[in-house]
Amino acid sequence: MTGPRFTERIAPALLAAALSAAALSSAEAQDVKAPASVAQAGKIVYCSDISGPPLGYFDENNQPVGSDIDLGKEIAKRMGVTAEFANTPFDGIIPALQAKHCDAILSQLFDKPARREVVDFVDYMYSSQALLVDKGNPKKIMSLDDLSGVKIAAENGTTIQSLVEDQNKKFQAAGKPPADLVIFPKDTDALQALQIHQVDVYGTTLESAGYYILKAPDVFEVAGGPFSKILTGIATRKGETEMHDAIQKAFDAIKADGTHLAILKKYHMEADAL
Repeated sequence: MTGPRFTERIAPALLAAALSAAALSSAEAQDVKAPASVAQAGKIVYCSDISGPPLGYFDENNQPVGSDIDLGKEIAKRMGVTAEFANTPFDGIIPALQAKHCDAILSQLFDKPARREVVDFVDYMYSSQALLVDKGNPKKIMSLDDLSGVKIAAENGTTIQSLVEDQNKKFQAAGKPPADLVIFPKDTDALQALQIHQVDVYGTTLESAGYYILKAPDVFEVAGGPFSKILTGIATRKGETEMHDAIQKAFDAIKADGTHLAILKKYHMEADAL
């Protein structure tokens, strides 16, 4: 049946359905109650060390981009606010949170028992460690056990720094020369040290190593395989349950509707999904 009467009967139903869909879309865009301080400010501020691609780095226009940046913006969107990223050196990122320079840390911070004593976590992905070397692996390094007498670069305050320091204790106990650990303030500085052959190895996350290999496949490779897989989380100040719970609820929604997996796929990191 067609004609004016049929159109008149279905038009209100179609309009109601359209309005309902629009209302649902609006609700989904702001389905998490923002903490009072965030709602009042109209933004959530993250402390982020924006020097570790593909999770966080600056593009050619000096704008922060990466998987962590995308996730932070999506969490803010679910709260109905905007996202702001305070570029913070990694070794000072937890003190910056505690000093209230930001609302949360979103910077590939590994969820470790010692850190849980001072911050609360919303876990959002896995991460692994890797050893990046020159193409061809001239030193034939396959694991931390092969770093005796080898010069290795790492960013200050990172897990790989702690792992190499622990490995040096093993070397000392075995009467072997320790690894020559060279610490840099930023991941990009540590990478440059490998590029200009100031060091033999650059210790970083598998995610960052994969990004650098993607950019320069004929220059770098991962020595051996990834190791020390660990949960990675967004950190909030200890005991601030309103902030923690809002971020948790936002992330749960982002994970459930496939948005987070899409972000990880965008940066070829879907293997790190929870």
